[in-house]
Amino acid sequence: MFENLDRTLWKLTSHNPVKLLRELSPERAHGASTDPGILRQYKSMLLSFDGYMNARDTWFAKQYPDQGESLITYFSAEFGLHQSIPIYSGGLGILAGDHCKEASDLGLPLAGIGFLYPQGYFHQRISADGWQQARYEPFEATDAPIRPALLPNGERLLIQVPLDGRIIDVAIWQVCVGRASLYLMDTDVESNAPWDRELSARLYGGDQEMRILQEIVLGIGGVRTIRALGLRPTVWHVNEGHAAFLTLERLREFRVSGMGFEEAIEAVRSSNVFTTHTPVPAGHDAFPFHLMEKYFTTFTEQLGISREQFLQLGCAPGGNDAAFNMTVLGLQMSGFRNGVSVLHGEISRRMWRHLWPEIPDSKVPITSVTNGIHLPTWIAPEMRQLYAKYLGPGWESRQDDPAVWERIGEIPDADLWNTRLALKRKLLGYINEGARRHWIDGRMDPSQVLASGTLLDPDALTIGFARRFATYKRATLLFRDLERLKRLLQDRWRPVQIIFAGKAHPADEPGKYFIHEVYKLARDHGIGGHIAFVEEYDIHTAKFLIHGVDVWLNTPRPPLEACGTSGQKAALNGIPHLSILDGWWAEGYNGGNGWAIGGREFNPNAEVQDAADAETLFKILEEEVVPLYYQQDADGVPRGWISMVRETIRSISPRFCARRMVREYTEQLYVPASQQRLSFR
Repeated sequence: MFENLDRTLWKLTSHNPVKLLRELSPERAHGASTDPGILRQYKSMLLSFDGYMNARDTWFAKQYPDQGESLITYFSAEFGLHQSIPIYSGGLGILAGDHCKEASDLGLPLAGIGFLYPQGYFHQRISADGWQQARYEPFEATDAPIRPALLPNGERLLIQVPLDGRIIDVAIWQVCVGRASLYLMDTDVESNAPWDRELSARLYGGDQEMRILQEIVLGIGGVRTIRALGLRPTVWHVNEGHAAFLTLERLREFRVSGMGFEEAIEAVRSSNVFTTHTPVPAGHDAFPFHLMEKYFTTFTEQLGISREQFLQLGCAPGGNDAAFNMTVLGLQMSGFRNGVSVLHGEISRRMWRHLWPEIPDSKVPITSVTNGIHLPTWIAPEMRQLYAKYLGPGWESRQDDPAVWERIGEIPDADLWNTRLALKRKLLGYINEGARRHWIDGRMDPSQVLASGTLLDPDALTIGFARRFATYKRATLLFRDLERLKRLLQDRWRPVQIIFAGKAHPADEPGKYFIHEVYKLARDHGIGGHIAFVEEYDIHTAKFLIHGVDVWLNTPRPPLEACGTSGQKAALNGIPHLSILDGWWAEGYNGGNGWAIGGREFNPNAEVQDAADAETLFKILEEEVVPLYYQQDADGVPRGWISMVRETIRSISPRFCARRMVREYTEQLYVPASQQRLSFR
């Protein structure tokens, strides 16, 4: 509907409806208000929206009629909802956004807590010599679907958080995610000192002291936000260690009410769910004791415990830890804990077994709920039309039922193939449009035209590699043998091309070097035209990539991929997965829906593992992927390839959708936590 108001402005505003309406000319607005076609569409959408918002027969209402007073609070450092709200950096935020959307669809009573980040995450630019440059732009909340959170009396909601003898004022904003609400904290308040106004300015910015201050505001300030809103949660979900300080604020509340220390800990645990998201040690925040003492000495006194007792909350029992670990705090202060794939659950039990030294690995109380994706967000409109036609009415409401997807075989080969080709052309059109816009704006050097993807071939087998440029994800694995890579890419009869996209953290120099290596090859005339790097990887760009490439490549060094969901998004759109058997792919691969690089065992020697995986990857591409793609019949349709596309959609879509994920969270974690909490009322 918004696109129909002004297609050009819709593109220029990056599909931001609020900004579009602000910039829409009065003449066009008046014309739309009298256009019968737009008015019919408007009324139809309002009817549909009102029906959605007022539904009383949701899954949660029917499944748990006795849980009408339930409320799950979901704390996360980032939420990826839409490109118009840039408060996410990557997979953790996208997962949190999808979780909120699916909770709304299922009728789950959920309230999210996060940060507004007035400067958001950085915008990526690649210099002419191939180095990532980070650029921050002020984020105007008035240009996004965000509004101030208000108290019942209509006043703006402000909360206060004590920090090292001073008080920080925090303004609260609200985002409506369907039936769910997301509350975002913002320290850019006039009453705060200049340095405190900057606390929530950027996502994952600053030094360790800035990080601990942010996490104090997120955890402690988040609990105070919930209290100020008058909400009464039955479950507190801590999505990764960044928000684990909320357990300390809840512990303080119980102590102030007169509860004994051990009983207060059990009361917190009884309704706390903690999700750990990474086996990478650097991904777990740990703060030196002097910082903990600086900001929590008064807090410790309020708890009525000693310094040693307090520090043990974030340290292994009887250990010699040198820092206060936020994941340890989350695990020790939660009665329900999970990893984000079956394999990650196993690794987490081994990784954190020292917290439960008296029991074997298999009994360590960390379970798993494999991540999934919000199907309506990530499906291409063209694929949605195919599914609506062949899967039957109401297929989206039964998206986690494998029987629904068995009908994927009814889609004619030619229809499926032509839709896939159209989506690839759409992707290349988007890349070309971006390059043209950068050229017109003076942001592109002539030498960068080759690397931008303007010479990509719509008929060539196209591989996509798009994710955070952390070194363990091994973006340059194929570069270990450049001559072999050139033969693969430059085959006259069966050409291959690779599109890269992704950001490295501004402080991750090795990750930025990987981007430099990719960009350097993309500019090389020996390979250029077959490799492209698309800058500014965000939700908007991601959709074109996960809709339009032919193969999705994932090469993490095992076992460091906790889950990964980009391949699930690609699979929903008929893109087979080519990946290491790590994360979700270890349980998703069935032999017919993509390819596995290596086996389930891995070598602890990184160099040996990398060499073996590179060799296997080349062999799979040369002997399986490329021949299958180019084996086309007289009609120009690769029947074998389309068979794999079907199996990819059929086997992955129902198992790895957010509907299945949120139902599992509800059945295995939320409802048990809510019931256990009753004993501590």
